[in-house]
Amino acid sequence: MTTKGTHQWRGIIEEYRDRLPVTSTTPVVTLREGGTPLVPAQVLSERTGCEVHLKVEGANPTGSFKDRGMTMAITRAKEEGAKAVICASTGNTSASAAAYAVRAGMVCAVLVPRGKIALGKMGQALVHGAKILQVDGNFDDCLTLARSLSDNYPVALVNSVNPVRIEGQKTAAFEIVDALGDAPDIHVLPVGNAGNITAYWKGYTEYAADGTAARTPRMWGFQASGSAPIVRGEVVKDPSTIATAIRIGNPASWQYALAARDESGGFIDEVTDRQILSAYRLLASQEGVFVEPASAASVAGLLKAAGEGKVDPGQTIVCTVTGNGLKDPDWAVAGAPQPVTVPVDAVAAAEKLGLV
Repeated sequence: MTTKGTHQWRGIIEEYRDRLPVTSTTPVVTLREGGTPLVPAQVLSERTGCEVHLKVEGANPTGSFKDRGMTMAITRAKEEGAKAVICASTGNTSASAAAYAVRAGMVCAVLVPRGKIALGKMGQALVHGAKILQVDGNFDDCLTLARSLSDNYPVALVNSVNPVRIEGQKTAAFEIVDALGDAPDIHVLPVGNAGNITAYWKGYTEYAADGTAARTPRMWGFQASGSAPIVRGEVVKDPSTIATAIRIGNPASWQYALAARDESGGFIDEVTDRQILSAYRLLASQEGVFVEPASAASVAGLLKAAGEGKVDPGQTIVCTVTGNGLKDPDWAVAGAPQPVTVPVDAVAAAEKLGLV
C-alpha cells in the first residue's frame, strides 16, 4: 500500500509560477527556497498587545531572504545564456549568488567592501567558489563598480537593481497572506538597500488587486541610525552601524521604498545600534529565534514604535527577520558569559548549574 506524503515545497518559482515572469521553457535554477516559517512571537505579542509573527527568512537555503530574488536572477541569467554573474554585497547577496551560480554552472564574481563583511557570509561565498574582490570603498562604491562591469563586459548583474530580484522577493508577501488568510495590519522590515520593502509591497498589492487579499498592510521600515539616508533625506557618505547587512548609504531602491511607505500609509524611521542589539538578544533569549543583528532592526523598530504609542493593541503585525544569526556571530559571543569548566563529577556540575 502506498501513502501520500506531505507537500514537498518546490521553490518559489514552481509554487508561484503564474505570478512570476517565467515561461514553460524557463530553465529554473532553485535550491527550494521560500516556504519559510511564520512564527508566532509570544513575548513580542505580550509587550505590544498585538498578534505578532516573525517571518523567519534565515530558514532559506543560504540563510537569508536573498535566495528568493537570487533564484529568479540566476534563472533569468541562464535563460539569456549568461556564463558569469556579478554582484556587490555586504555579505548575504554574495553568499546567495555564489550558491545559485554553482547550481547553474556559472562563474560568480563578488565585490565586497574591504574589511566590512561578516566572516560567516564571506565563508559561504568562498566555499561556493566565488571570485571575490575586496574594494577600497563602501557598498555603494561596490555597486557602482559592479554596474560598470556589467555594462561593459559579458557578465550579468544580479543585485536588486535587477528587477527580477524584486519579483522573487515579493513571494514572501504571498506566503504571509496564504498563512494568515489575509494581509497583516502592519508589516515591519529592516531597510538597507530597500529592495525588500519594495518587494513586499509589490506582493501585497498584487494579491489585493485580484482579491486574494482583502487589504494591504501599512509598511514600516527601519534603518540603522548611522546608515539612515532615507530618514535623513540625503546620501550618507560613510555609513556606520554594527548591522552590516544594512550598512548602506545610498539605497538602490530608495524611491520605490518611499512609494511603498506613502502608498501604504506607513513610515520609515531609524533605530540605534543599542536598540538593535537589545532586540537581537530578546529574540534569541526569549523567542528562541537567532538572527543576525541587521534582522533585528525590524523588531527594534516595532518596540520603539510601541514605546512611542504608535501601536494600537489588537492588530496583526508581521516582522521580517532577514538572516540567520550564524551569518554574523561576533555579537553573539561578545559580552556573553564564558563557559565554566567542571570535573567529570555530577555533584560539582549540579552545583555550578544551581541544581543543589
